[in-house]
Amino acid sequence: MTVARYLCLAVPLALLLCALRFERDRAARGAALLAFVATALGVAALHEVARLAGWWSFTPVAGAYRGLPVDLWLGWAVLWGPVPVLLRRVLPVPLVPGLLLFVDAVAMPALAPLVRLGPHWLLGELVGLLVVALPAHLLGRWSADRRRLGPRVALQMAVFAALVLWFVPSLAFEVGDGDWRRITELPRSALAALAQVGLVVAVPALAAVREFAVRGGGTPFPWDPPRRLVTTGPYAYLANPMQVGATGLLLLIAAAGRSLTLALGAVVAVAFTAGVARPHETPDLAGRYGTAWRAYRARVRDWWPRRCPYQIGVPATLWLDLTCGPCGRVAEFLRRRRPVGLRLVTAADHPRTLWRAEYAGGDGHVERGVAAVARGLEHLGLGWAYVGWVLRLPGVAWFAQLVTDAMIAPPRPAGTRGAACPTPSSASSTARSRPSGSTGSPAYRPAPSPPPQA
Repeated sequence: MTVARYLCLAVPLALLLCALRFERDRAARGAALLAFVATALGVAALHEVARLAGWWSFTPVAGAYRGLPVDLWLGWAVLWGPVPVLLRRVLPVPLVPGLLLFVDAVAMPALAPLVRLGPHWLLGELVGLLVVALPAHLLGRWSADRRRLGPRVALQMAVFAALVLWFVPSLAFEVGDGDWRRITELPRSALAALAQVGLVVAVPALAAVREFAVRGGGTPFPWDPPRRLVTTGPYAYLANPMQVGATGLLLLIAAAGRSLTLALGAVVAVAFTAGVARPHETPDLAGRYGTAWRAYRARVRDWWPRRCPYQIGVPATLWLDLTCGPCGRVAEFLRRRRPVGLRLVTAADHPRTLWRAEYAGGDGHVERGVAAVARGLEHLGLGWAYVGWVLRLPGVAWFAQLVTDAMIAPPRPAGTRGAACPTPSSASSTARSRPSGSTGSPAYRPAPSPPPQA
């Protein structure tokens, strides 16, 4: 069994070294690392399912995590994740699952008695390839080639969520104190309250991920970063919303699971970010974004949010139909609170007929409807910005729009007095905004829309 364990790690590592010689692009190697993390998490989860389903199990040996030999775990993750990503130029996507299935179908029976196969182990193998190996390969491939931004952001979110919400706490419970049963055995009302608190903590991080995608054209992964400096959304208030959200969730799970180990791990992660990661990333960000990044970091802190949003450059514009009662009240609500970096303009001055409210950022990003009003809230202050982030969450925005259209007012052309009021839509776009007309409503000073920026 010792030789088999060595081979299970040595052979995938040898293939990895050969693949690294074949692919020397830094971004592709970073994508391979991401694929490795995704497959390592997926294999660990697959092992838990396989134990319950009876697909396979392992002979108890030293150097195992929850019954899974670590060397087999690492070799499996390397073979399923980074190797196919690095060889993606010669391995088309349909070939990857079939090739991996062939390798595993030969290797798994040969590893007896280390691996004990159940009668339906091939079913578990197919599930693993479709649920773990293929998504990880697609994530790595798309990240290496900078394609399919939306799906790769969604897959990254799934990986990071599994890491923060499941694997890191499980590891802390395994090697230290705490237990999942202290959480799962809570009353349903307590579990519901815990989930709601977790969502409250996670909202800024979720909004920040979306901001990276729609405003920056990138992802949170360091080797797949935004193409533009992002200072909007949660980043207008806090420089590290994702790290703050992840730390808050870990501390919440630590409190619920009564794990001092997990709490200390979260504190160590914060110390690592402040003492090691930030000094390392500072030259890179300064080199990419120059004085704009330095000015931003001089006014926005890492772990303590601003009360008012950071704003620089061309202000955003929000067009609202002032002949609509609810829309007019929204405009008055925003105006009284003196939004920072936001111009309120009557929709009648837009160069085309608007059926819904429209928001155009200084960078040319456009959103409409409920999403547009939610964007306007981001310019008022931290509390109202948080409401805006919640309104723009996937699913929430759709539901809010549905309620608005059904119970407040259906869409209609702006400026049509006496008709039903237009309502926002949750649809958003990255199209460039057009300049508005030169005449304004009696209630507001006319303001042109911002010129598009690259």
